[in-house]
Amino acid sequence: MAGAHGYRVPANPTGLHRGLPSRHLTLVTELAAPLRIRGLGSPVAAHGIVGGLHTAPALIDASVPQEGLQYALTPLGAHALLGMPAAELSGHAVDLVDVVGPRAVRLLDQLHDTHSWPARFRLIDDALLERLGSIDVTIPAEVTEAWRVLFASHGTMRVGAVATHVGWGRRHLSERFRAATGLTPKQAARIARFESVRALLTGPRWSSLADVAVRCGYADQAHLAREWRALAGCSIGTWLREELPFVQDGDLAERAESPA
Repeated sequence: MAGAHGYRVPANPTGLHRGLPSRHLTLVTELAAPLRIRGLGSPVAAHGIVGGLHTAPALIDASVPQEGLQYALTPLGAHALLGMPAAELSGHAVDLVDVVGPRAVRLLDQLHDTHSWPARFRLIDDALLERLGSIDVTIPAEVTEAWRVLFASHGTMRVGAVATHVGWGRRHLSERFRAATGLTPKQAARIARFESVRALLTGPRWSSLADVAVRCGYADQAHLAREWRALAGCSIGTWLREELPFVQDGDLAERAESPA
């Protein structure tokens, strides 16, 4: 597990929140109302949702206030804790019940009756840990290392160089990497660069989009603009105008980090 937090956020005036691509799969338990997501496979509406790695935005209904808990899972962690390979979830958001079965229904009922953030986290942690160890999960060390160096280099290391680094051919690496994560190394590199851009845009130190493009490994500002639109589903300007205030409001709303 890479991280977890609890959230209580107001409705977004636009009625929409874009779940952006990242290196993590997502487990969300939404307590205020069923979470409605489209854009990743078939539309889904549920109090518990698992989202796989994706290269397009998850379009989330944010027209009403939301309250719940969100866990970020690594591909290996998702397989170990959920019992489903990350590759099977790639590009999809699915009902948690369809992943872990009736235990999810009991968990969600317990969460609805629990109002303490620490107690809520304990419920989810215990439910996930019950599954840990019951599933044999192995990911080749070469894939793990390829994943590490792609994100450590912020997506700027070429796939051929990554393959050489782990001692595999490029095609073999791509096949094994995709089987383990649901992404190709090239797609993972795109997400790594995208994450770097997002980090700069939400921070205090960037002077221009041209500067961001250079710093994050894009050929030029036009290349950055095309990639952002492809991955986020909107322009950078639209995201800054419509999404950034909502994200910041969420940070200012009641928020709890997992004690685990």
